[in-house]
Amino acid sequence: MARRHRRASRPIQLRIQNIGQLFHTLDPLPFRERDLDLGVEEYVVGWAGEMAGQEPISIMVHLPRAEVLDDEARHIEAAMQNYFAYRADVLGWDLRDLFRTGRAALLIGIAVLAACVVIGKASAGVVGTGYFGRFYNEGLIILGWVANWRPVEIFLYDWWPLARRRRLYRRLGIAAVQVVAEDADDHTTRAPGPKPGGR
Repeated sequence: MARRHRRASRPIQLRIQNIGQLFHTLDPLPFRERDLDLGVEEYVVGWAGEMAGQEPISIMVHLPRAEVLDDEARHIEAAMQNYFAYRADVLGWDLRDLFRTGRAALLIGIAVLAACVVIGKASAGVVGTGYFGRFYNEGLIILGWVANWRPVEIFLYDWWPLARRRRLYRRLGIAAVQVVAEDADDHTTRAPGPKPGGR
């Protein structure tokens, strides 16, 4: 039986006039550690999010030939991969903080629910079993369950978007980035490879 080879989807296309457009202009960090421009990040993440979860992601950056010959062009792949890998780490930290908040909220919620049950039982003889007594006891139980609304929301729903986005950024953190040179007549050639020892 022939083995099926998974093909990469079409690359995400970025066409810019200079390398500086890729990165945040006020970022003082070295080139490989700079933050991507917000518009570039939103564009790349938006397209990547449309791809199937198992498809390898590739990015093609189109630049004028003079920009491609710049030494910084050789480090675009490393810079983009570093940025998306860092963003995946940040989302991992956010996810851990969310679960930490959820655990604390769950302990509080359980304590409030237990207190409501105990108070309801202890005051049963005082409030009686009439309409007021039923209203009082059921109100306590509702209060106890409402106190658990936040941890339930966290553990059932809130973590999904963060985990899904972290997976997407991890995929982008290993995405192949190809830089191509464009002549004035739109003829496209591949950018020169990295220097020995570089990316």
